[in-house]
Amino acid sequence: MNISTDNSVTAKETGFEQYPIVLVVDDDESLRLSICELLESVGIEAAGFASTQALMDADILDRPGCIILDVRMPGVSGLDFQSRLAASGISASIIFLTGYGDIPMTVQAMKAGAVEFLTKPVRDQTLLDAVSKAIETDKEKRAAQLESNANIALYATLTPRERQVMEAVVRGALSKQIAFDLNISEITVKLHRSSVMKKMKTPFVTHLVRAWQSIPANIRDDYPA
Repeated sequence: MNISTDNSVTAKETGFEQYPIVLVVDDDESLRLSICELLESVGIEAAGFASTQALMDADILDRPGCIILDVRMPGVSGLDFQSRLAASGISASIIFLTGYGDIPMTVQAMKAGAVEFLTKPVRDQTLLDAVSKAIETDKEKRAAQLESNANIALYATLTPRERQVMEAVVRGALSKQIAFDLNISEITVKLHRSSVMKKMKTPFVTHLVRAWQSIPANIRDDYPA
């Protein structure tokens, strides 16, 4: 795989959208190249950027992988960039690498979801271990998002009454209690429950609970019950 330091590179241009890439953002060119070479030596694709703005301009953040990010750089700092990504709904796996770290800075970064906060100079193996962890975290996030998106689409096919029954079932209510609360017969509850299980493609209640939990509350609230 090729190392790229061309800030114009995009995911579509690489042709390898399915493979993880590590985006190295640091204004120290020698360090940037060194990290990219280290990653390439173990078969990991990498791209280097001198600033967070250069990374944004590259239109490559949709690629799976992670970001190695310096804290202090010209323009938007690493911590501010982390906040901007989160505000934009981009859930990136970030490894902070800095020569100026302190405890409050570390706490801020980790609370905001950083995978690791490392200080320069860093051992090669320590950095590689962090990258491996960050890529795995990104894979898990993407898999969870795919599952959530699928369940949101299935949930949209339920009738308002089926959504009421589904919510009651996942909260542990028995058919008799659901019938009383909704003022319908127990047989009707069982028919709705069966329909919910079929539409949500969940053979067991435990699967239904997981599907329910994967759907954001604000999206569930968007549908009338």
